[in-house]
Amino acid sequence: MASEEELFASVDALLEEEPQLPPPAERARLREAAGITQARLAVALKTSTQTVKNYENGRSEPKSPRLEAYQRLLKGWAAKYPAHTSSAAPAPVVAPQPEVAETFTGSAAPEQGEVAAPVQAPAALAAPARPARSATSRRPAAKKAAAPAVDPRFPHGPLAVLDGDGSAYGVGGVVLDCPATTVPELVEWTLRESGLGAAKLNRYGKDSDPLIVLTAAAAVKLGLPERLEGHEQRRSLRLPEDHRVVKQVTKAKWQLTQRGFGPWARIYRKSQGRERQCVQLAVLSWDALDERSWPGVSEMEPADIARVLGVYAMRVITPRGSTAVSGLELMTALRPPTKAVRDEETGNWVSGYNAGSLGVEPMDPAPPEATPEHPVVVNSGWKGGFLNEEAYQWVRSVETLSDEECTLPYAVGLDLNTAFLAAAARLVVGLSAPDHFHAPKFNPKIPGSWLADLSHIELDPRLPSPFTPDGSRPTGPAWYQTHTLAYAQELGYDVHPIEAYLRRETGAYLDPWHDRLKNAYVDTLADMGVTKDLTDVEFLAAMEQHKQNDPALAAVLAAIKATVKGGVGKLRERPQGKSYKEGETWPALARPTWRPDIRAAVISKARVNMHRKLNNMVKMTGLYPLAVLSDCVVYPSPGESPLDFLPYAASGKPQPGAFRLGPTPGLAKLEGVQSMLWAVDLMEKGLNPARHIKGGDAVLDEGE
Repeated sequence: MASEEELFASVDALLEEEPQLPPPAERARLREAAGITQARLAVALKTSTQTVKNYENGRSEPKSPRLEAYQRLLKGWAAKYPAHTSSAAPAPVVAPQPEVAETFTGSAAPEQGEVAAPVQAPAALAAPARPARSATSRRPAAKKAAAPAVDPRFPHGPLAVLDGDGSAYGVGGVVLDCPATTVPELVEWTLRESGLGAAKLNRYGKDSDPLIVLTAAAAVKLGLPERLEGHEQRRSLRLPEDHRVVKQVTKAKWQLTQRGFGPWARIYRKSQGRERQCVQLAVLSWDALDERSWPGVSEMEPADIARVLGVYAMRVITPRGSTAVSGLELMTALRPPTKAVRDEETGNWVSGYNAGSLGVEPMDPAPPEATPEHPVVVNSGWKGGFLNEEAYQWVRSVETLSDEECTLPYAVGLDLNTAFLAAAARLVVGLSAPDHFHAPKFNPKIPGSWLADLSHIELDPRLPSPFTPDGSRPTGPAWYQTHTLAYAQELGYDVHPIEAYLRRETGAYLDPWHDRLKNAYVDTLADMGVTKDLTDVEFLAAMEQHKQNDPALAAVLAAIKATVKGGVGKLRERPQGKSYKEGETWPALARPTWRPDIRAAVISKARVNMHRKLNNMVKMTGLYPLAVLSDCVVYPSPGESPLDFLPYAASGKPQPGAFRLGPTPGLAKLEGVQSMLWAVDLMEKGLNPARHIKGGDAVLDEGE
C-alpha cells in the first residue's frame, strides 16, 4: 500500500507535466505543410496508417518511445511551418465521461497502452446537413454550436446510413467516406475506421454495436438484391445460405446469427476477452423500418434517416430490429442479468447475478400464465384456465343510452399517452419462479396470478367491468393478476382467492425502462413544440400541428410509442410459422424476458387505471363513455373539444383523478371528433367507435 507522501508526490508530478503534443488539428496541419502522407508518417513511426489518423483526429495519443519520436518530428515541422495565428487553438474541453470497461473493437482503437483522447460529439437534434468533405479528412468541420459530449471511442455517434456513392451519413450532419464494396469490407470499416457505436446504458451492461443502415443503392453495390422475394412473413425472409454475400461473410471468418441475413442482420466474431466485434445491418429496401412504427422514414433522404434513427438511438437505444425487439433489448440493457462479483474463496472476479434483473436463465411460467400451446400446459395436461388480462375492447349497449345523451351533437375521442408505459411506473413484478398456494389470503402487494370468483360483483352497465377485456360481467371463477383483484378490493368488495401462483422475490424491474422511455417521449414532444407548461387550450392547438412541424421528429415519436407497446407484447411472444406444433418450444422461450406474467401485470394495471378514470368521470360529471378500445375512450359531448366535458375546478385547474389533457404518459390528448349519430350507428352495428373515431377508418394499435 502506497503511503500518503508517495501518492502526493505522484499527483504533484502529474500536475507539473506540460502538454507534450500540439492539438490534433495542428498535427495534421504540420504534416500536410511538410507534404507528407499519413501512410509515409506511419512507416516512419513504425505504426499503422489508421493509428496516425487516430492521432490527428483526437481519438488516441501515442505512448513512449513513439511519443518522443512524434514530438521531435512535430517540433521540427513547427519551426519550418509556423501557424499563421499567434497560437494554436486549444483542444476542446468535454464533460467527464462515465466509467467504461469494454475495449474498442478493431484497429481504430488506440494501440495497446495508448490513451483515448476526448472528442466533441455531434448534436443529436441538429437538422441534417450535407457538408463538403475534405480530401484529407473524413471528419466534417467542427460545428459552432455547443454539442453534448459522448464516449470518445464513438466520436461519430451510434449509427450511419450508407448510400450507393459511399457516403455514410451519421447524426448531427456527420458524413463519412466508406470505401467498402463488399459486406465483409463494410464490417471491417465499421469496426476499424468509422468511429460508430454507443456506450452501455448500465455500468454492468454492454456497449451498443454500431448500426449501418443500407439504402437500396448501397445494398445493390454490396451485392445484395434490392428486394427480398418470397411468400413468407416479411420478418422471416432472409438470403439463402448459398447466396454469394453469405458465402463472402463466411469466407472472411464472420458469422451470422440464427436469423441469417435478413432485413436486420447481425454479423459478428466471437468476443476476445472484453472486446466485441459485431455490426448490425438494416436494409431499407427489405422493409427493415416498418411503416407503422417509422412512418415515412424509408422514403426520406439518407441524412434525414440518420437524424431520425440517431435521435431514437440517443434517447432510447440503437435499433436492433423492430421497435418491439428494441423495446425488449432496452429492458435488458438497463437491467443487465449479470455483474462482476468477487469469489470469496479464490479472490477472482466472476460473473454473478445482478439484483433486480431477470437473470440469465429462462423461467417457466405458472400454467395459467402460459399460452395453450406452451410445453408447461401441454405436458401437464392443464385444464384450469388462463389469465385473460388484455386491453379493453368494449362498446356500450345502445339500450343504456339516455335521450339526453342521444341529443348531444358530438362524439369525442380521448387517447391516453402511452398508457402501458404509465402502467409500468413503480410496477412491482415477480423476479423468481412461481410457487403454488391453495386458499391463500389475498395480498395486493404480492405479484402473481389468483383464481377468484368475482361474478357476484354487479356494476353499472353503462361502464365496462374492470375485470374483463370485453367489459362483460364475470360468469364464474377466473384467473386474475394482482392489480385486478386489488381494484376489486378498492371498490369495496371482498376477495377470497381459491388458489394462486405467487412469487416470493419481487422488484420494480421496469422502472428504468419506464424512466428512459418517458423522458424520450416527453423530450421529443417538447422538441415538436408540445411542452408541459402549455395551458389545455394551447396544448390542443399544439397537438393539431405538431406532426407537420417536423416530420422527422414525428417519426421518432411514433417509434417511441411503438417501442412501448411492442416491448410489452414481446414479453409473451407466441410461436410463428406454419410448421409449429403444440407442445414444442419456440425461440422466444429461451429468453429470460419471456415473461407473460409481467405483460399481464402491465396490461392489468393499465386497464384498472382506465376504469378508475371512467368511474371518477361519472362522479365528477355524470358522463358515461360510449366505447373504449385499449387506451382510447369516446364520450358524448356538447362541443367538438374535450374542454366541453372534462371536469375543471373553479380555479380553472383540471380535477385530479379524471381524464386530464397533457403531454406526459397517462395524460390525454384529442384522438378525433365525429357526430353522435355516426357513433350510435356504429354501436347499433356492433362496431367500436373508438376504433374509427380518428377518421379515415383508422384502427388503433391494441398493444401487440
